[in-house]
Amino acid sequence: MQRPRVRQPLIAVLGHVDHGKTSLLDAIRGTRVAAREAGEITQHVGASEVPVETIRNICGRLLERFKIELNLPGLLFIDTPGHEAFTNLRRRGGSLADLACLVIDINEGFMPQTLESLTILKTYRTPFMVIANKIDLIPGWQIFPRSCFLESFMKQRPEVQHALDEKVYELVGKLHELGFESERFDRVSDFRRQVSIIPASAKTGEGIAEILAILAGLAQRYLEKELMVEVTGPGRGTVLEVKEEVGLGKTIDVIIYDGVVAKGDLFAVGGLDKVITSRVRCLLQPKPLDEIRDPEDRFNQVEKVYAAAGVKIAAPNLEGAVAGAPFLVIKDIAAAEKLWQEMQQELERVRISSDITGVVLKADTLGSLEALEGQLQAKRIPIRKADIGDVSRRDVIEASTVGKSDPLLAVVLAFNVRILPDVQSEADREGVKIIMDNVIYRLLEQFEDWVKKKNDEVRAKRLQGFIRPGKIVIKPGYVFRRSDPAIVGIDVLGGVVRTKVPLMNKWGKTVGVIRELQKDKRSVQEAKLGDELAVSIDGPMIGRHVQEGDVLYTDVPRDHVLALKRDLRDLLSGDELSVLDEIITIKQKIDPTYGVM
Repeated sequence: MQRPRVRQPLIAVLGHVDHGKTSLLDAIRGTRVAAREAGEITQHVGASEVPVETIRNICGRLLERFKIELNLPGLLFIDTPGHEAFTNLRRRGGSLADLACLVIDINEGFMPQTLESLTILKTYRTPFMVIANKIDLIPGWQIFPRSCFLESFMKQRPEVQHALDEKVYELVGKLHELGFESERFDRVSDFRRQVSIIPASAKTGEGIAEILAILAGLAQRYLEKELMVEVTGPGRGTVLEVKEEVGLGKTIDVIIYDGVVAKGDLFAVGGLDKVITSRVRCLLQPKPLDEIRDPEDRFNQVEKVYAAAGVKIAAPNLEGAVAGAPFLVIKDIAAAEKLWQEMQQELERVRISSDITGVVLKADTLGSLEALEGQLQAKRIPIRKADIGDVSRRDVIEASTVGKSDPLLAVVLAFNVRILPDVQSEADREGVKIIMDNVIYRLLEQFEDWVKKKNDEVRAKRLQGFIRPGKIVIKPGYVFRRSDPAIVGIDVLGGVVRTKVPLMNKWGKTVGVIRELQKDKRSVQEAKLGDELAVSIDGPMIGRHVQEGDVLYTDVPRDHVLALKRDLRDLLSGDELSVLDEIITIKQKIDPTYGVM
């Protein structure tokens, strides 16, 4: 009788940017995927298999110490591009992740994405452990490459041991605040109730043995019902990536989380516009300890694949298949209709097309699109359109329409996609900004920087339409013409004075309008604090309406003063604000409501 096959647990790796998620898997695999990733940060969901023999070899006596008898085929790590992908994969495939590793830089502690990851783990009730990474950067830490953490820890000086324990208990305290009881893994009394914290270093390999041992132990002890069953039935999974491979044509990388996929099987996979049906021509699995997205060696051809596994499938007619879509082995073509209904619901949830004033979002995969949507929505940034594919003229037109009502949202965010020919020139003509990057957090940083810069430009332009506070004095002995227009020499005592701006005296009475400003015999449009220049003023007669030595102010209308105070105050200089206060004081003697919001 054939021995029943059991599913290996799927383990998600979450954490803040740069805290070492992929580097930890590198330490387990002995490869360097992270160094080849864009920005050294994982951007697509990947899968890495660690066979049971490797776990035994790495963990050694630790398994005996923790009384773990391995009967799993291994561990399958899913390396996510952030917590959004974890949520999305779980939504599409039920409980896709059996366990999670939350990676935290022990020296930096909790960061925004750490907290968001924890919220999601709590929401989905996913068991997890904390990996306190980068212990090698603790001052004074003596490195013992690839050692067990406990062995390395015992060889450290007392003050270094104390420093590490302090950092661990800072994590314990923060987790307690967030509703989780935790402890360093070797001091845990109840693994079901307490979160294990495993200090480790991806760089030196210290603590890797404990990570694998505790994960395997937790999976076997607490997920027995989910894992200890025979893997049978049609294969079901999620597409990670669609790739063109030399000699194979279009292929799909798939995480199989349920059932079996065999060579020759009929299957259905989701596309953007239809469900695609085909037959498996070739099943390719990466060699154990490699990474399905980035194999350093050739694949192994196999006849069957049992869940849980990462597999590359070569088959005809895969054009149009989309990353993030469901995959299902089917008995006949009619069964594909059910998958298409499922896929349509998924696409309707992810793709956005609306008439609201918001940004346009383009990405290469469903997972990337969802990750970006989640981050933008968390920042309360509205989305007008979100779809998969390269940036097209239609996207620019959508963004241009938005720009007419809100120039700060006249933008196309493009993640890991191209700009189609002539689209950039169209965007330049329409005043649309296209921001591109292949690292999610960097794309959002660029957008935020652009919004800030654009906002300053928009507000500065708006400021041009207001009469700004200004204060001048007519210099005695510098009257060149008494009227029609009066021409005098002035000093600017504060603020900004411009042509075509009305002037008032210290009692709030309008005395004339500036016709022209001249500095060094050249006309200028404005003058600021410290400037000496000649000014022509329509309206007054010097000696009758205005005297030499008089101080005059720009006559700022009521609605202008309110807008300057409420919306543009930070764009005014200190001396402008001071002059504005003087103007308000003068005006309130005539009208107590002037300048009152």
